[in-house]
Amino acid sequence: MYGHVESLARRMKKGADGVEGVEARLYRVPETLSQEVVEQMKAPVKDSEIPEITAEELAEADGFLFGFPTRYGCMAAQMKAFFDSTGGLWKEQTLAGKPAGFFVSTGTQGGGQETTA
Repeated sequence: MYGHVESLARRMKKGADGVEGVEARLYRVPETLSQEVVEQMKAPVKDSEIPEITAEELAEADGFLFGFPTRYGCMAAQMKAFFDSTGGLWKEQTLAGKPAGFFVSTGTQGGGQETTA
């Protein structure tokens, strides 16, 4: 929401792009909050160059690296909603065998990272 995970993702992309034969792409998951709420939270405007991903687009990737903030020991609701939308892919085993990883960001000591990761 405030760009911390995006900043980390850009660094991850830079590292991945440095590996021969690898092309990394940045995506964001759809926002679940209304625009009015996002504005009241004073969240910065999202980078329009980073598209929103759909669950179906995961099938096109060779691997994944997911980044999200920790909130009270859980991933952000937006990420949870996205993962929940991938049920059909899991049912069909479309993503089986594809490598995946994750990274998290938190703003406070004891902010949930110890149980999220």
